[in-house]
Amino acid sequence: MKKALITGITGQDGSYLAELLLNKGYEVHGIIRRSSSFNTSRIEHIYQDPHDIGRRLFLHYGDLSDANTVRKLINQIEPDEVYNLAAQSHVRVSFDIPEYTANITGIGTLRFLEAIKDCESKIGKKIKFYQASSSEMFGATPPPQNEDSRFYPRSPYGVSKVFAFYMTKNYREAYNMFAVNGILFNHESPRRGGTFVTKKITRGIARIKKGLDQKLYLGNLDAKRDWGYAPEYVEAMWLMLQQPEADDYVVGTGESHSVKEFVELAFEHAGLGDWRKFVEIDPRYFRPTEVDNLIADTKKTKEKLGWEAKTKFQDIVKIMVDHDLSNEA
Repeated sequence: MKKALITGITGQDGSYLAELLLNKGYEVHGIIRRSSSFNTSRIEHIYQDPHDIGRRLFLHYGDLSDANTVRKLINQIEPDEVYNLAAQSHVRVSFDIPEYTANITGIGTLRFLEAIKDCESKIGKKIKFYQASSSEMFGATPPPQNEDSRFYPRSPYGVSKVFAFYMTKNYREAYNMFAVNGILFNHESPRRGGTFVTKKITRGIARIKKGLDQKLYLGNLDAKRDWGYAPEYVEAMWLMLQQPEADDYVVGTGESHSVKEFVELAFEHAGLGDWRKFVEIDPRYFRPTEVDNLIADTKKTKEKLGWEAKTKFQDIVKIMVDHDLSNEA
């Protein structure tokens, strides 16, 4: 039975990846941050009681800022695969807390690479490492963007991800580690965090529809992104670690849509009519430096992994709107 360790297991991607790996027969370990409030809602349906015999899901307290705990968990678990999905991942917030973003999103990756390197030398086996890289690393680079495109990050988050990308690549080349970068473009689902623009839109629509709110406040509606469906993207992560050699891959749909298009389609699907009656622009949500357009060139991923996105933009919007209309209170 293969063992996998997932950081960020309580997040959108982590929860879908945990489901996938459990279905494939893995023993899954996840790192969660200590909190006085429950933060495991996305994995409640796969939670296994610690007293259950034969359970395959284990949760451990830890934090990417704590090198000692990272090292202890790697040595204790001796995983076959590590998926580093945890980060301070909100781009706009990274401008407000740049040092924390760099510490968790950037140096947190280095802490894992160091721990894995040292553990490999002790146990004599490869530990495959997946680093969740981001399309935000491309920033101002003209689309479409592929594995050879220049990085031009436009936020502390993007800069931190570039640091983590090159650290992963350097450890692969310097120490012959099986370390890959998955450069994922935007991917959404009903499990998306509430402060991300797509979820903010669909949740806001549900609250307007139910009479709980009258307005939805947004920032830059002209930004364009390559939006895919998160449950499909975690399969691409897994496929990267099943290849004979470690490499870096761009994952996306190859299509670009604006935030305004997302808003229009979401309001239309909810039956609310003209979105302009409900949406107001708040300058506080603009970034000091913006990323205008991201489009993935997925040729390498299709050829090497045999993976391509299936769920279309319009369907993703409808899935998220329908979910929030049914669940938002």
